[in-house]
Amino acid sequence: MALPLGSWSRGLATAAKEAHGGAGARTWRLLSFTLAIPSVAICTLNSWLHSGHHQRPDFVPYHHLRIRTKPFSWGDGNHTLFHNPRVNPLPTGYER
Repeated sequence: MALPLGSWSRGLATAAKEAHGGAGARTWRLLSFTLAIPSVAICTLNSWLHSGHHQRPDFVPYHHLRIRTKPFSWGDGNHTLFHNPRVNPLPTGYER
């Protein structure tokens, strides 16, 4: 059973048919200032408040992770291209 969404989508599309800068532009500007900008500000504040230094998890050498069937074509062949020694473990564990 299809939902009767035709009237909702057509209502937004018909606002664009009017004169340039008509009621449709006013509606979207109002929505941008009342919903979008405060939402971005709240998300930014949330991520700033919860950012902090977290403990990295202990290394567990699972046999199905970090499988090296052939060496990488750069460096020593064991480090990935964007390797970070504090975050990315090698098959034997963390470097630092």
